[in-house]
Amino acid sequence: MDVRPLAAVLYPRKTSMSGQTSGWARRSFLSRLGGGVTALGAVLGARPAVAQAQAVPAANASAWQPAHHSEDDWFDQVPGRHRFCFDTTTPAAFGSAIFFANNYFTANRTGYGLADGDLAVIICVRHRSTPFAYSDAMWAKYGAPIAERSEFTDPKTKQAPATNAYWSSGYGSLLPNNGVTLEAMIKRGVRLAVCQISTRGYAALIAGKIGGNADDIYKELTEHLVPNAHMVPAGIVAVNRAQEHGYSFAYAG
Repeated sequence: MDVRPLAAVLYPRKTSMSGQTSGWARRSFLSRLGGGVTALGAVLGARPAVAQAQAVPAANASAWQPAHHSEDDWFDQVPGRHRFCFDTTTPAAFGSAIFFANNYFTANRTGYGLADGDLAVIICVRHRSTPFAYSDAMWAKYGAPIAERSEFTDPKTKQAPATNAYWSSGYGSLLPNNGVTLEAMIKRGVRLAVCQISTRGYAALIAGKIGGNADDIYKELTEHLVPNAHMVPAGIVAVNRAQEHGYSFAYAG
């Protein structure tokens, strides 16, 4: 058996006339051997990476999802392929929301050929914009304390309003809705999310002014909302829930 080193078998030593050994064969062998080991290592090293990549799950099963509550089911009952929620906290912001909502309907019709029923639009009324979800009858009865709390006066009479000014068509450019009435937008399908906390605050104020019972007045207010108005636990909660139900959000201030 030949027990010589592998290099000696493959590349026998050659001696020059002077007896010196040429090192080219040894260097050539080691170079080839090193290149082969490198290539083999690259192949073997790639296998665990491929296996690891294949082991990564396609989706994170533990990803956060919003919790849905039966109190919020009405958000999904508003028909429409596109969902939009306007948030308002002041009388001026509410007027702007009416105006912008009208533009939203108009642009979707002229630019996309969409009908009103394709659009789900909610206007949240909270804080000082809340009373504009109340009917004319409530403004006629409690206009003075409502106007005081809302910091709103009739732009024509400069007095406390006796009607819901945004329901009326007689104000034109005197209000931010520029003549687009709340009634017209409700007929196009707009819904109102009405703050319950704020409504209780108005009821308490009115009761203090006239010596009435706050609970009775609260009940009266909630029974005299404009059409398409939905009482929610709090306006700020409705803003959150609307977005969790897929509504885009805009503050109309």
